[in-house]
Amino acid sequence: MVTPVFLTADIEFAWRHHAAGCDPDELYRRSIEPAGVGLGFQLETLRRRDLKACFFVDPMPAVPFGLDPIRRIVDTVLEAGQEVQLHLHPNWAIARADDAGERYGRFQLHEYDFDEQCALIAGATDLLVAAGAPPPIAFRAGNYGADDDTLRALATNGFVYDSSHNGAQASLTSRLSLARRCISPVAGAVIEVPVTVIEDSPGSLRTFQLCALSSGEASDALDHAAAAGHAAVTIVSHGFELANRAGTRANMVHVRRFEALCDLLDDRRDELPTVHFKDRPRLRLDADDAPLGPDMLRTRWRQAEQLWSNWVAERVA
Repeated sequence: MVTPVFLTADIEFAWRHHAAGCDPDELYRRSIEPAGVGLGFQLETLRRRDLKACFFVDPMPAVPFGLDPIRRIVDTVLEAGQEVQLHLHPNWAIARADDAGERYGRFQLHEYDFDEQCALIAGATDLLVAAGAPPPIAFRAGNYGADDDTLRALATNGFVYDSSHNGAQASLTSRLSLARRCISPVAGAVIEVPVTVIEDSPGSLRTFQLCALSSGEASDALDHAAAAGHAAVTIVSHGFELANRAGTRANMVHVRRFEALCDLLDDRRDELPTVHFKDRPRLRLDADDAPLGPDMLRTRWRQAEQLWSNWVAERVA
């Protein structure tokens, strides 16, 4: 049985760099193209392996900075043959370019009522399309901060898919009325395509994300999904995730994880094909897929790897 893989990246301006007073060019460099391992590097890595990926682009920084940086992102992704869908961090809605983050909106989409969410999603869609993207049909809330009103607001705005449910963030930012362990696409106002999680210790869930899982955990999670015939796998990364948090040097732990993941998906494309939302792949809905279970040795190895990443790879150049 084939299990489609949504390999996704959230492309956004990092608020921490804006709050640090970076000018627009520096903000773009540190958030979108940091240290030679940002968007361009990731697109080229995908191209060499003929893999499909979805880039959820947040257009809201166009409010303080104008459309040019968003247009640059959209053009870069589309020229590489990948898809652009909508990401939304609502705190940018009232931001100003030169105030070092002093002015901002509420950070989580679930902090807004239904009508406010409808307006935010409609406005963000208009910005993304104005920047050159096709009308989006898939969405992910910034910080996974969606609730049930978000799904209704997306349906009102003509969306087909949402990918905001993340059981590892349930009750913190992710507020959809779904079980924490839900990782299968779910029918509703729109089709919910949850982010895949694994159980790294009993009762503790961890996001299938480059900075969160070791290569061994990622490989085991894909093995588990393929063997069990899961309805889908959804993987998360960010444009800045292969660099340190300062955006000044590559984090080689994360770079190696990304390249290993791409190699694995290349090798297993027959049973784990990467797909675009725009292709509207046939998805089995409401399956009862279970996350990969815990393994103490696997977890300990990742924790050791994370220590190296934090102590060495995250140093500021």
